[in-house]
Amino acid sequence: MNSYDDFKVYIDRWGLVPDGNLIVTHSSKLLPVRRNCEPAMLKIALGQEEKNGASLMIWWNGIGAARVLEHDGNAILLERASGCRSLTDMVANERDDEASRIICEVVAKVHSHRQSAAPKLVPLTSWFRALDQMASREGGALARSAEIARMLLSDPRDVVVLHGDIHHANILDFGARGWLAVDPKGLEGERGFDYANLFCNPNHSTATAPHRLARQVNVVAEAAKLERRRLFQWVVAWVGLSAAFLIEDGGEAHVKTTLQIADIAAAELDRS
Repeated sequence: MNSYDDFKVYIDRWGLVPDGNLIVTHSSKLLPVRRNCEPAMLKIALGQEEKNGASLMIWWNGIGAARVLEHDGNAILLERASGCRSLTDMVANERDDEASRIICEVVAKVHSHRQSAAPKLVPLTSWFRALDQMASREGGALARSAEIARMLLSDPRDVVVLHGDIHHANILDFGARGWLAVDPKGLEGERGFDYANLFCNPNHSTATAPHRLARQVNVVAEAAKLERRRLFQWVVAWVGLSAAFLIEDGGEAHVKTTLQIADIAAAELDRS
């Protein structure tokens, strides 16, 4: 059975027409489709993290996130982004502040309270075990990140259902529906965590540009009503965790450049 055959049962069941090339990642398979002439995305989760994310997308019910049109087991059918705007392009065209404010608006929606009980979520502390373990082995900047992470996790504020992977490419233009989030990880923890990764994006050269991090922290702190110093701390913690994940996955060559962003945030902390 080839990869395309995996989708056939859902194509038949939900009356879908393939509308693009198959996309395969380490965690999911995706196929652009149309249902009743409307664009959609058929996604099959390959790992538990993607399954958690699918459950969260269903629970969000289209508020701040792409709407789930159908779901069954490991498969979900999502509305597909049809707009032509891009947050990455916005940053490239000197509209970085505007892009950050849009991200904050979307994050506020996905963080908002729901009446129904949330699906099973992964505590943020579980993710950060990887940083603790790697910091014990590697020391240096990872140890600094781990120390700050332990402080933040020991006294969480504003605990919410988290997206877990907020960045410019995971918030898309859905036309009349506006900007919406995709590809969540299904976490629970302090809401400030969800903003940390946006400062590492949309690319490394932008993230490490002089004064960029400090400016965007100011923009986000104001828009999201977050404490500026604590936001810098979440950046240091998140970048350390990202580096730990890289080492686990055999990406040691990229660790040094990744940690540059933590160094910038730590320097801002020292000045504050």
